Amino acid sequence: MKRIDAINVIPFIDIMLVLLTIVLTTATFIVEGRLEIRLPEAASGEAPAAAERVEVAVDQDGKIFLGVQATTLEALSTHLAGLDAATPVVLRVDAKSRFDRFVAVVDLLKARGMDKLTILTRQPES
Repeated sequence: MKRIDAINVIPFIDIMLVLLTIVLTTATFIVEGRLEIRLPEAASGEAPAAAERVEVAVDQDGKIFLGVQATTLEALSTHLAGLDAATPVVLRVDAKSRFDRFVAVVDLLKARGMDKLTILTRQPES
């Protein structure tokens, strides 16, 4: 009978790489669903460019978020003042939010001269 002096770790490494791949793949989906915002539907439109951009969101209750952090209009204004006017802005607004919050954010962007605005919507379900 042959004596085994070492443990074969290759199968263990294979399993760990598969688990790492699964974790990294699902982590991107978790990040996308960080805020409960139901986008309104639009039949036409295109996806925003993947450049350096500022993400602003308004949820159903009218709360404003800069990225994933809750903020106020005044704090958003201060943050936008430090950015270049050519910085792209992506706006996600819940379909059930009050229209005045949307108008307030867009008005703030226009006042700062930020005209590269993308308003995210979702495709209608067929």
